[in-house]
Amino acid sequence: MRQAPPYVLGHQLLAGKSILITAAAGAGIGYAAAKRCAEEGCRALMISDIHPRRLEEAVERLKAETGLQAVYGQLCNVTVEADVQALVAAAEEALGGVDVLINNAGLGGQVRLTEMTDEQWSSVLDITLTGTMRMTRAMLPHMERRGAGAIVNNASVLGWRAQKEQAHYAAAKAGVMALTRCSALEAAESGVRINAVAPSIALHDFLKKAASSELLDQLTSREAFGRAAEVWEVANVMVFLASDYASYMVGEVLPVSSQQA
Repeated sequence: MRQAPPYVLGHQLLAGKSILITAAAGAGIGYAAAKRCAEEGCRALMISDIHPRRLEEAVERLKAETGLQAVYGQLCNVTVEADVQALVAAAEEALGGVDVLINNAGLGGQVRLTEMTDEQWSSVLDITLTGTMRMTRAMLPHMERRGAGAIVNNASVLGWRAQKEQAHYAAAKAGVMALTRCSALEAAESGVRINAVAPSIALHDFLKKAASSELLDQLTSREAFGRAAEVWEVANVMVFLASDYASYMVGEVLPVSSQQA
């Protein structure tokens, strides 16, 4: 098994930009993305989550770890339209306009289709797919008026590949990919870019709670490096798509994976 590479230092890829990230409290990809954005020179940052204490702690931790003081938190449940509208309005005001939106909110699970309830199916679809749609729908008019902006969605390789006990999650992530492609064509007319990342496996505490250790070991064994991605390795690709280095990319879904064919 190959060890993870050294942590990559910032290169000011997001200098002067303001960032909004959903579901960014805790130890997952969202927090890693928030930290990377601050390290890449963003001028202001807002993160959302549904857990008040965890959100407050994440804001203070980001300030301490990165030195960026313009970090704000806003409670938001992406399944509630009023919360989404309030989050976008708060970000627009606090950040002086949002340059980059990273749609990270999602929900997984592990259950066979024949044992899956309507509630389990609907919950994963509502948070992962419809939540991404709600945030994009609320944010786009602001970016379109300014004629600039970038939206980065968090998809998954399961949007392409089959895996047992993941029908709801895979369907949701395939939907995120399709949403990315279609909305990107509309947004491009106003100079706004929408793209997505598709990670294979990035280990963090949330994933360990949502999936069995046996499944995680099995998935890790399929990776060419023999290890899962670090969450910051996924965040690095999000940063790239959010940056001006990706200025000609529209509706693309970039895999962040070392899976063998």
